[in-house]
Amino acid sequence: MDGGGRYSGSLNAAGQAGVDGAPAPGSGSLVAGMVARLPRLARPFMRSRRSRLGQPIERRIPRHAGTLTLSVAFAALSITGFVASGRYDRFVLENGRPSDVLARLAGFGVERVTISGIARLYEREVLQAAGIDGHSSVVFLDVAEARKRLLDVPLIASVSVRKVYPNEIVINQVEREPAALWQRNGEISVIAADGTVIDEMRDDRYAALPLVVGEEANERLKDYLALIDAAGELGERVKAGTYVSGRRWTLKLDGVDIRLPETGAAEALARLVKLERESRILEKDIIAVDLRLPDRVVVRLTEESAAARAESQKKKPKGKGTET
Repeated sequence: MDGGGRYSGSLNAAGQAGVDGAPAPGSGSLVAGMVARLPRLARPFMRSRRSRLGQPIERRIPRHAGTLTLSVAFAALSITGFVASGRYDRFVLENGRPSDVLARLAGFGVERVTISGIARLYEREVLQAAGIDGHSSVVFLDVAEARKRLLDVPLIASVSVRKVYPNEIVINQVEREPAALWQRNGEISVIAADGTVIDEMRDDRYAALPLVVGEEANERLKDYLALIDAAGELGERVKAGTYVSGRRWTLKLDGVDIRLPETGAAEALARLVKLERESRILEKDIIAVDLRLPDRVVVRLTEESAAARAESQKKKPKGKGTET
């Protein structure tokens, strides 16, 4: 100060001293001033962290956490024991899955199933294949899985499954067309026109279908059906066709075997039809007609007829045998 009590220093110098000794703007580095304040700004947070860490662990854990954990563990053990004891499986068998039980209680049980396209399957067979029963619910029925299971049924060619809330399932199916029965190794299967096995012979619903017998007979079904057509009026009397050695057919006709050649079987049948019209050969006491020779028909007599013919041949000059 000068002698008159006035401050003789610079105003800029006086303003350089900021609050709490912090540098004033323009007098030093702004960054340095902020750094100087950081320790004091961070102190409340540091004190808070130190205070939490210093608390006992039981005060840091939320209230009732131990009770909740124990309850969850006990429930898990109970469920595990329920499943392992087999009681869960019995419950599902008697009542359905828990989810389905809840859905039924809420009014979404399966009360109606509409099935279209049934020709030879029974309704119960379709429901069983789809996995639908009185314990099912519309909400939790997996339509994709039901459709997959239905397509595993050989007789079903295509199918759709949809839900109609709240209580109905609709199934639209197309069945393969059975064309014949195929007997092999004593077992009879139902086959389609292409020879594919589509069902087993379980009852008489397929009894009217044509019957083919032998290895690969299913693959030659088209040829067999063509022979039946070629037989004309005799076709209705054919009971079965046996495919012999993978080469030719033998037709079973009213107790008489008709042995056909490997080639020209239709023409051979035409000869037999003509012969039957003219001489009623199939009405005679024979058990087989052999058409494998192109220029003749050979017949095989029953044992009684053969014995009687042999006896008569002893009294007559030797004839032409059994050839006609």
